[in-house]
Amino acid sequence: MTEKQCTIKSPVQLRGVGLHTGELVNLEICPAPADHGYKFQRIDLPNQPIIKADVDLVVSTERGTTLESDGARVYTTEHVLAALVGCQVDNALIKIDGAEIPIMDGSAKPFVEAISAVGSEEQDAVREYFELKENIPWEDTEKGIEFLAIPDVNYRLTVMVDYQSPVLGTQHASMYHVGEFKKEIAACRTFVFLRELEYLATNNLIKGGDLDNAIVLVERLDVSKEELARLAKLLGKENLEISIDAIGVLNSTKLQYENEPARHKLLDIVGDLALVGRPIKAHILAARPGHFGNIKFAKVLKEQIKKQQSQGRYFDLTKEPLYNINDIEKMLPHRYPFLMVDKIMEIKDESIIGVKNITMNEPIFMGHFPGNPVFPGVLQIEAMAQVGGIFALSKVEDPHLYSTYFMKIDNVKFKQKVLPGDTIVFELLLLSPIRRGLVEMGGKGYVNGKVVVEAEMLAQVVKDKEA
Repeated sequence: MTEKQCTIKSPVQLRGVGLHTGELVNLEICPAPADHGYKFQRIDLPNQPIIKADVDLVVSTERGTTLESDGARVYTTEHVLAALVGCQVDNALIKIDGAEIPIMDGSAKPFVEAISAVGSEEQDAVREYFELKENIPWEDTEKGIEFLAIPDVNYRLTVMVDYQSPVLGTQHASMYHVGEFKKEIAACRTFVFLRELEYLATNNLIKGGDLDNAIVLVERLDVSKEELARLAKLLGKENLEISIDAIGVLNSTKLQYENEPARHKLLDIVGDLALVGRPIKAHILAARPGHFGNIKFAKVLKEQIKKQQSQGRYFDLTKEPLYNINDIEKMLPHRYPFLMVDKIMEIKDESIIGVKNITMNEPIFMGHFPGNPVFPGVLQIEAMAQVGGIFALSKVEDPHLYSTYFMKIDNVKFKQKVLPGDTIVFELLLLSPIRRGLVEMGGKGYVNGKVVVEAEMLAQVVKDKEA
């Protein structure tokens, strides 16, 4: 069935400190209209500027992903965006009264729990996926980062991290579909190596860092108490009791999963690739990823979206049709000159693809228009409806005993002229389950891969003949 866009049912509020700024921030995730996408709003600044969650607006990837628009910035966007993707929320306005999204416990779990508590609701718009059509590789040989996207029916991720570290080693993590995010990925916390702390602290980062919101990985046993005290002071945590029992995790924090660091890297990818602007259907494989690589690859995917859009929708009309014209005449009562479907290419559980060839010898062109033949829009809708009728009749026994009657047509749009010589390919998707013979479908008609007409229609299938 066609998936509808979703937003949250009511606003949710969270409060916490920014990992790098250390500032206390109030955050509110608000419902947003269809086709809004994800946007941030800095309510603490004059005119409360809005920053779209768009990969083209990324200005920094140092220890987090930073967006900027018209001088307004928002830092560390990846965890809240990952939560929205993982909860399959398409539209949200994220209001913050500071510069950085609060780090909370270092994972996406608090955001997921808040969103899940209020729930989501469907909107009157179809969810438009980015469905990958070809393999897309990308790598940075200098940094050792590799990405590969391959076509898939789900949003699937496979991640490998290798820090050449005795404590972390090589780890793998995977998500087979986005439905696994909430249970398997959301709770995995950010991490840092003890050897990185001094650099981060002296570069004015991780002011909000704590052992409650980050896993600190320790690679050696000979860390002196003086060194730990100096690090604690740099971090502004002079009173923090720090201990190291073995090579592993500072303060013996228990990892939730053996591969929690790799799972967190997967979480970051979900959040960063949200900046592509569409939910994804592809298998993304990543080796040694980080925010820099994630954003570079997100830009590659956004360019691929533009490329696929310019190519238009592709249909293979060379294969054997499911129904030819003789089969169609056994299902529909229409005959020349009002039979508007030449063949049906495929029928699935919730969709159908049909074809109408436009030829100059159709009688309509005697009057529409002499010297300027244009196939009428109303007949394009009729052809689409007949394809939808075949879908409905394919769901009943003895379809020749039934008729399909129009009840409603909505949201009709004509994009460009259809002329003799054109072939219109109609693709219709079921918008809601068939009940009491009522069939609601949304359809588009394509010529050379470009949409020429679209509409939503409701019809009723009635058994009005006897065997």
